[in-house]
Amino acid sequence: MFMFNKKTTATVDYSKGHVAYLKAVKKHKLMVKLCQVGFLILFILLWEIAATNKWIDAFFTSKPSSIVRLIVNLSRDGSIFKHTAISVFEALMGFAIGTVLGTFLAILLWWSDFFAKVFDPYLVVLNALPKIALGPIIIIWAGAGMSGIIVTALTISLVVTILSTYSGFKEVDEEKIKMLKTFGASKLQILQKVIFPASIPTMINTMKINIGMTWVGVIVGEFLVSKAGLGYLIVYGGQVFRLDIVMAGVIILAIATALMYQLIVFLENRFLKWRQ
Repeated sequence: MFMFNKKTTATVDYSKGHVAYLKAVKKHKLMVKLCQVGFLILFILLWEIAATNKWIDAFFTSKPSSIVRLIVNLSRDGSIFKHTAISVFEALMGFAIGTVLGTFLAILLWWSDFFAKVFDPYLVVLNALPKIALGPIIIIWAGAGMSGIIVTALTISLVVTILSTYSGFKEVDEEKIKMLKTFGASKLQILQKVIFPASIPTMINTMKINIGMTWVGVIVGEFLVSKAGLGYLIVYGGQVFRLDIVMAGVIILAIATALMYQLIVFLENRFLKWRQ
């Protein structure tokens, strides 16, 4: 009877400690979020105060209140939604195609060591090329419209996806692969049961990188040929010396990028819950 009570007490103590640990983790996450929001609010307040008191030249930096008024005015006629929707669609298409196609090509390279060795130097050179400088050529090849912008975004993110994903495939524990081969597993089964699941963290991190790369391609394409979109809005604001338009475009771009990043974080929490 004494031993039973002792074990029960130990279990209760352990449960209390675990609950305290979970509370500490939640408190830490809350503090991180509060600090992130606090720094952002502080930056905006300092920016507004500095521009209002002419500590900085509002002509070059604009100020938050002017940007908010501009966004409200653009929202009334719906133009801001049009520009944002076009850019977001182009970014999503470039990101989705780049991720799927890049992962598929990485699988092909993993499947055949011969092709991996043949194409490895070409992929390295393509990754090193200044693809932004190739933007005009890509636009001419793909067309001076939305298709050209999507291809520009795809081109910038594709090689990174291939190299990162293939590298993740090659870093999977060889002992696990040998064990499956011992049991007669086919290459497809090895891919399904070991390579792909073990590489999910790498693919998630690659997608996080590709968000920024894709938006770079979209904005560059819109700088060159677009008649609508956030890139067009930024270029137009610079041409007419309206820095509030430029800053409004940049802020909306940052918000759209942050939302896409949070989508990837959601997927990471969904599929990598075991790592927590």
